Amino acid sequence: MTSISQHFELLRAKKQCALIPFITAGDPDLETTAEALRLLDSSGADFIELGVPYTDPLADGPVIQAAATRAVKHGTRLTHVLEMAQSVTRSLRSPIILFTYYNPILNMGVQQFLENVAASGIKGLVVPDLPLEEAGNLLEFADTVGIEVTLLVTPNSSPDRIEAIARQSRGFIYLVSVTGVTGMRSQMHGRVKDVLNQIRSVTDKPIGVGFGISTTEQAHQVQEWGADAVIVGSAFVQRLAEVTPYNGLRAIASFCSDLKTSISPTVGIKN
Repeated sequence: MTSISQHFELLRAKKQCALIPFITAGDPDLETTAEALRLLDSSGADFIELGVPYTDPLADGPVIQAAATRAVKHGTRLTHVLEMAQSVTRSLRSPIILFTYYNPILNMGVQQFLENVAASGIKGLVVPDLPLEEAGNLLEFADTVGIEVTLLVTPNSSPDRIEAIARQSRGFIYLVSVTGVTGMRSQMHGRVKDVLNQIRSVTDKPIGVGFGISTTEQAHQVQEWGADAVIVGSAFVQRLAEVTPYNGLRAIASFCSDLKTSISPTVGIKN
């Protein structure tokens, strides 16, 4: 499996926009999560964002909050997620990006956490509640173990802050498409295109757009605006929470294939 940066370089060389689905680890159980990773990998995902369930997910909307609550209730913990990841990452083409809040990192210890993440085969990290001003220690340790920490830009970020975040972010830059939490929206805000252009004016790093994308039409629109990656979360989590794990897995595989086709129409997906 390549690094986040290397994989983006390969996709850019092919003039492809990346698809990054998000799922919550442990919902409904870690065995289903492992199978979901394999299915997404073979159904068009270029990267996969794996959420660590947390009791106070401030950046997440109701769908992902509910999934995290179910996973925590079933006993899913950070150590279990990393053990599961280690069992599947070597068989995947798509690099895994871990999405976690900062408190579980502090509880484990920054250096130990990053060493464990690297040992699991995970390649990237997103910490939504860690501001740029507090990220130095994590970035420094992450660089030493080969984990790329991606930072977030919001629609309200100032030009100076956008430039500072772009300079420090590893792998790619995560553009939050809305002011608020994750969740499915009926339409994309035109401000996203403006912020994309702002970021593009200060860096050549890849830009991924997430929060609020739930349809193939929205994914295509973001790709047309110039995003290097489309990140889709709640729509995958909701589908995976179908009546049975079997139906949920079939639903996310089909949706993943449709999304990839919508942003890279010439790409054939092998299911």
